[in-house]
Amino acid sequence: MNISRQLQRIALNEDINFLLTNRVPRAALTRFMGWFSRIRHPWVRDASMAVWRTFTDIDLSEAKTTSFHSLHDCFVRELKAGARPIDPRDGVLSSPCDAIVGACGRIGHDPGAQVFQAKGFPYLLADLLGSDARATGMVNALRGGSYVTLRLTSSMYHRFHAPAALTLEHVTYISGDTWNVNPIALKRIEKLFCKNERAALHTRLSNGTPLLIVPVAAILVASMRLRAVHVALNAQYRGPHQLPCHARYDKGDEMGWFEHGSTILVFTPPGFELCDGTVTGQHIRMGEALMTHAA
Repeated sequence: MNISRQLQRIALNEDINFLLTNRVPRAALTRFMGWFSRIRHPWVRDASMAVWRTFTDIDLSEAKTTSFHSLHDCFVRELKAGARPIDPRDGVLSSPCDAIVGACGRIGHDPGAQVFQAKGFPYLLADLLGSDARATGMVNALRGGSYVTLRLTSSMYHRFHAPAALTLEHVTYISGDTWNVNPIALKRIEKLFCKNERAALHTRLSNGTPLLIVPVAAILVASMRLRAVHVALNAQYRGPHQLPCHARYDKGDEMGWFEHGSTILVFTPPGFELCDGTVTGQHIRMGEALMTHAA
């Protein structure tokens, strides 16, 4: 077995993985990685990418370019035109990103709208969004609907796109911790998504139906960029946390990107159901069918 495979096996050990990615100074390490990944020096870039390839199976064959100035440039790479066909069917919400499907199912009818981050680890949509009037209204609209957790790994394409023709009406940025969001941490840290840095994207489909998209940051990636908001949302952000906006997107249009890789939560009101292929553990690509409007 080569060294790369041996290191990957060690990283997959749950106890070791949890210690290495959580029982560390998460905020400081994340700030350092944000600085280090942007260093534009060929020696730093090449050495960093060599280490990255040791732990992941990154595939750059679909990238728009394979020549990068820094590790960060590779993280946020664009894809070749046509690399991600978008499901064109009306009533189908396409996946906003490349991901592995995590917990998914029905949103609870209880006042807080219970959902799950992993089996046996519930959290409330009300805790995820906060207690302002807009958040409360969204919780009421989504109660009894459907949700899906989409986990991006470090080697994946890190940009996210509109799952349907929609309007982004408001962004609520919520600062927080930088726990890892892999399955190991989700089985150990209660209400993890409610603790981490995140942005609630309040959107509305072309027919007026509300749709909630929540990018959640994590260790090494506590920064996200939105096309409609011209600042980086991260621990250094000191602007308003309530960001009204009015940005229209066609299905498949790019909405933003993570600086590395993390998780996107999608919540729909009653009337939508998960597609047959949307099951825990399933790999899904941006543009593929995620949910459909029940007939």
